[in-house]
Amino acid sequence: MRKRVNRWFVQHVIDGDMKKAIMMIFVAGVLASCGESPQKGAAVHSVMLTTPVSMEGSVVKKHSGIVREAHTINLGFKTAGQIERIHVAEGDFVHKGQLLAELDDADYQLGVDALQIQYDQLKDEVARTEQLYRQKSISANDYEKATAGLRQLGVQLQANKNKLKYTKLYAPTDGYIQTVKFSPAEMVDAGTALLTLLDVSRMEVVADIPVDEYQQRDRFTRYFCRAAGSEGELPMQLLSLTPKADGNQLYQLRLSFVGQPAKQLTAGMNVEVGIVMADTAAATGFVVPLCAVFRDGDTSCVWLLGADSTLVKQPVELDGMDAQGRAVIREGLTGSEQIVRAGVGALQEGEKVRVIERPSKTNVGGLL
Repeated sequence: MRKRVNRWFVQHVIDGDMKKAIMMIFVAGVLASCGESPQKGAAVHSVMLTTPVSMEGSVVKKHSGIVREAHTINLGFKTAGQIERIHVAEGDFVHKGQLLAELDDADYQLGVDALQIQYDQLKDEVARTEQLYRQKSISANDYEKATAGLRQLGVQLQANKNKLKYTKLYAPTDGYIQTVKFSPAEMVDAGTALLTLLDVSRMEVVADIPVDEYQQRDRFTRYFCRAAGSEGELPMQLLSLTPKADGNQLYQLRLSFVGQPAKQLTAGMNVEVGIVMADTAAATGFVVPLCAVFRDGDTSCVWLLGADSTLVKQPVELDGMDAQGRAVIREGLTGSEQIVRAGVGALQEGEKVRVIERPSKTNVGGLL
């Protein structure tokens, strides 16, 4: 075994890949210890299984972006009056339907009460008029005049109720109060902007990308942003990417937040924008636990669980280890296999094994 490893090591050094050769000689040494011949007459082995983990190559391009509001709303009362209360201050976050401010509604309430009394009285009179009409005591014209008067008074009553309702100002959407332009006790006209609301449900991030990235836009797979001083990534989704470059040969990228943006993000804030791109040049394959791989002569192999819990030897192409110490398999696996994860040196082709969920107490280190 040592002679084979030495010949393999020299060949890789000749090829000029010294670093990879050192890595592979270490892996080969480990696999040699995993691949020692089994003893005959051994009992049925208990094994634990694993599945190959796919390797996905990607690169991240980072740019400077800026948060901006997609929509700013000027809010005011739909009727005139004196401001009684303002329930919010600049910078407050408000929810859709939240009460923001109120006018003095005393006069409006009196107007509703007065018309309500007139309406109820006229309604009773119309009911009596209808009885007279059915008894043919009055003409149809008199009855129609009475009912028309009731409908007209009902319209006036509803208009007064609407004006009473308009003395309260509610948030039309979630957002931040950007400005408060009046104070309690001041008079305002209908439609005068009392508050400015920043609609955070439509906040966006804008960044510029160069031509070479724009030409690879089909490889964009994911977007995120990160605020200054924050380690967490905020997921984003693409709104638009301009098809025409500006004078600096840059293309504008517009992103929206997935879900509710962080409260510390405000319009005008600089953020770092990340674009995750599929790396077509990255090698593909799978990773498995290192001790799942053994050597059969000059060939790297793994044990697959076949029909009736029997073992099948599967040759694979090994390409060293990843950063987590797992074996990198370039060829020989599809990703759907069930692989024996450890103790592979004690197994044989066609052997029937017992699958267990967890190692036994006597299996120190989980090697069997």
